[in-house]
Amino acid sequence: MTTSAVHAAINALVVRFETAPALDGVRVIDGPPPSTNFSEPDRLYVGWAPGAEQAAELQQSFASAGARRRDEDGAISCYVETRAGDEDMALCRARVFELLAVVEDELRATAAAPDAPTLGGTVLWSELTTGSLIQEQGPDGALAGLVFTVAYRARI
Repeated sequence: MTTSAVHAAINALVVRFETAPALDGVRVIDGPPPSTNFSEPDRLYVGWAPGAEQAAELQQSFASAGARRRDEDGAISCYVETRAGDEDMALCRARVFELLAVVEDELRATAAAPDAPTLGGTVLWSELTTGSLIQEQGPDGALAGLVFTVAYRARI
């Protein structure tokens, strides 16, 4: 019996984003950054966000009388970031919101992907919920990042 849907949901998000044609060229990272090599201008982290205290949160309750099944509400921390290489913050900000739109589209049901919100059946539904914009100017130029949460409900 499954104890939680968090593991499967994170795995499904990573695979979904890695295989999304609109994210071609974006490095999808499972968890925290493996190094400080920032050679790619666009990165998408699943199960990690700068400053976040946890990769995911979950809360469970009995699904019905008899205590045989449980409902799980979860929130997975994610982060998408882009670097311009120059000081053009508007360009970075536009790109990071473009990437977030792709993430949101990947979680929407369509005729071609009716099971998208279920993450391939790992959860009942998922959706992009909260987001926070980060902007920085550094020696390597402008950086725009969006910390966001993918919320879900699962029956376990």
